[in-house]
Amino acid sequence: MGKVFAVGVGPGSPKYVTDIVKEIVVNCDIVVGYKYTLKTIEELIKGKEIHEITMQNQEEAYQKISSSFGNKTCVVPFTGDVNFSESEVVDRLIEIFGDVQIVPGISSVQVAASKARVPLDKSKVITMHISTSIEEKKIELQKALIDGLSIVLVPRPWPKEPTKHFMQSEIAVYLKNHGFDTAGMKVHVFEFLTTEKETHFVGTVKDLEGKQFSDLSVMVFDQTKLESYINFK
Repeated sequence: MGKVFAVGVGPGSPKYVTDIVKEIVVNCDIVVGYKYTLKTIEELIKGKEIHEITMQNQEEAYQKISSSFGNKTCVVPFTGDVNFSESEVVDRLIEIFGDVQIVPGISSVQVAASKARVPLDKSKVITMHISTSIEEKKIELQKALIDGLSIVLVPRPWPKEPTKHFMQSEIAVYLKNHGFDTAGMKVHVFEFLTTEKETHFVGTVKDLEGKQFSDLSVMVFDQTKLESYINFK
């Protein structure tokens, strides 16, 4: 029976691909992934059997590979970290292939928090990047803001179905409509992290109304207060 690896390849730059993931990819036979993700590791997958997938055809591709890959090794790369915002796909891979080995990567959430100088251990991390309902996550967002936490948030792009689209502008309007003083809330938006196209917006949540950002973006609500060891007695 062949082996299947689900690996994280970082936010976009090949420099953020870990050595262990590079080793797995170089030694595999089959690679199946999204166009942007494959681009990150293009130098490592030359000459391999490559399946470029979309949300529409991924199930067909996984089923086809599972029925014929024999003793080969298959790698499914994910942008960022496999263990964040990818559970719906990873769970399906486990259902199809059984023993899937998961190897973590560096997430855009980690990079965004570092650039904004917001400690993750004192923050709430929320992903809206799921296909199921996000109503509970919206409540989580409100509660975290009320509790004074910083928040690292992955928004949800869904332009083909406006009711599910919940990007920066929609988030700003949502919070305003729920009584938050968005003009006084500091926020960062990072796009295309670690790549040549990387951008960084910093301002207030109110400033986000009407602004459009890439699907590959991360928000950081900055409510961090410095708490160094010198302040504790």
